[in-house]
Amino acid sequence: MDTQPGPLLIVEDVPNILELLEVTLRFKGYTVISARNGQEALELISKEIPRVVITDILMPKMDGYTMAFNLRREPDTRHIPIVFLSATYVTPEDKEFALSLGAVRFLEKPVDTKDFLLTIADVLTSQPDTSAPPLGENEFLLGYRKRLEVKLRHKNTQILRTERLLETLPTEQRPAFSALLEEAQEQRDEIQYDLDEIYDRLEHIQKTG
Repeated sequence: MDTQPGPLLIVEDVPNILELLEVTLRFKGYTVISARNGQEALELISKEIPRVVITDILMPKMDGYTMAFNLRREPDTRHIPIVFLSATYVTPEDKEFALSLGAVRFLEKPVDTKDFLLTIADVLTSQPDTSAPPLGENEFLLGYRKRLEVKLRHKNTQILRTERLLETLPTEQRPAFSALLEEAQEQRDEIQYDLDEIYDRLEHIQKTG
């Protein structure tokens, strides 16, 4: 059983993935709390500091990158270990950017439960390294903008390919691919929303100096 103080915080907007992570950790005796996006997570953290934050990256309202940036900026939360989980941001550059935000581990989805549990156990028994200074806002925004622009191009390409494929499929095969197309379009819209926010913030910084 887990006898250490403080819960483990899972931040995930996909219900079935959230449930899998919660059940997996609770089965091992960990105390778990959860949030559906970075904004909810920051609200929970303001009330109780978790031992570790396990978070998706692509989420509505506030994504994992922005949440991690905010945690690293504040002295009271800078020490919290962050474990990123993602099926979208999985390139070496994505992972490098995650590590620059203070992440201690990066796991790709779908999550292997055995590897996941070993990773969490390792993080909880390791001393967090908070010696590296947090990124400045401008540095974060520029790095984040680049990741979003690359991801948006990939997602648009995926959508175009799926749309073309749908036109050639027999009727009985279309529902499954239509569902994939809808999911990709929703993710594209989330990425575009985040990117527009970044453009606005960078423009504001440029105007205010």
